[in-house]
Amino acid sequence: MKPIRSHFAFTRSQQNGIFLLLCIIIIFQGIYYFSDFSPEDSDVGLTPEEVERFQAQIDSIKLARAEADSVKVFPFNPNYITDFKGYTLGMSATEIDKLHRFRDENKWVNSAEDFQEVTGVSDSLLASISPYFKFPDWVIKAQKEKEKISTNRVISVSDLNNVKAEELQRVNGVGEVLANRIVDYRNKIGGFRSEIQLKDIYGLNYETREALQRRFRVLGDQKFSLININEAKVLDLVAVPYIKYELAREIIDYRQLHEGIKSFAELSKIESFPSDKIDRIQLYLSLD
Repeated sequence: MKPIRSHFAFTRSQQNGIFLLLCIIIIFQGIYYFSDFSPEDSDVGLTPEEVERFQAQIDSIKLARAEADSVKVFPFNPNYITDFKGYTLGMSATEIDKLHRFRDENKWVNSAEDFQEVTGVSDSLLASISPYFKFPDWVIKAQKEKEKISTNRVISVSDLNNVKAEELQRVNGVGEVLANRIVDYRNKIGGFRSEIQLKDIYGLNYETREALQRRFRVLGDQKFSLININEAKVLDLVAVPYIKYELAREIIDYRQLHEGIKSFAELSKIESFPSDKIDRIQLYLSLD
């Protein structure tokens, strides 16, 4: 043990030297930590105009690079799409094969609708590439004649309150589930008072609703009884399909507080009132 201890024994002068070295290290560490060695003139003052100009230059460079990297699409006849062309357009191998099999039968695609029916591409992809479709002039002329005949054709309009689910399914976009949902909702509210009530049907998008309204309307001179909102009681208001008991109480409280309701727009001031349905609610109400 004595030889080992000799390695850790220091004389007084050695101890002082070690202590002085430690002090110097601590001083330099403190100077490095607390001092700022950056040059005083390192900050470059830029005005907002200069910053905006530099940002505009950066944006233009990014835009130019993005345009250089993007694939430019030129007008083309979709009947002659190759494997490589289809790949660059975003089509899958299955969709390209469907088109090629169709063309092998000596059949032709003459419209964007035909192209989607043959290949099965998604609506989003069709919307992005169909503007570049270029068909022969005779095809375009024939398509315009077909559209003209279709426009001039008289479409018979049926009563929305008497139509059956099977008839509703003849409209593009209306399946069995949606047709039954429309009929069930009609029965629930005691019949439609206006076509705008189709907005309440879950899953019925704007385009399909417009197509339905071209084929079906609320016909006849039916005079529906209206509820006077300034005289109605709670149970009277609850009879309206869109008004529940709590909302009926709030409407009456508001009416009493403001000594009557002078316009339907006032109802939107009630916190829980469904303002997005006011066009349908007023089909059941009157102000006097």
